[in-house]
Amino acid sequence: MHTGKIKKLVLEKGFGFITDTDGTDVFFHKNNLVGVAFETLSGGEEVTFEVEQNPKGKRAINVSLAGK
Repeated sequence: MHTGKIKKLVLEKGFGFITDTDGTDVFFHKNNLVGVAFETLSGGEEVTFEVEQNPKGKRAINVSLAGK
């Protein structure tokens, strides 16, 4: 399980990026959120997630707010 912070949200397209604790940025889509609505997220919030490799690179899945 990884921990990171929301770096950027693209509300109109339903995706964003998380900065992992190792400094890398990981893409996530709103369909990969667990227990939180995409529209309620804001930059800088701490999240936990798993990383999946796909043809376009790393993607965060099972994204949830840290501590919840």
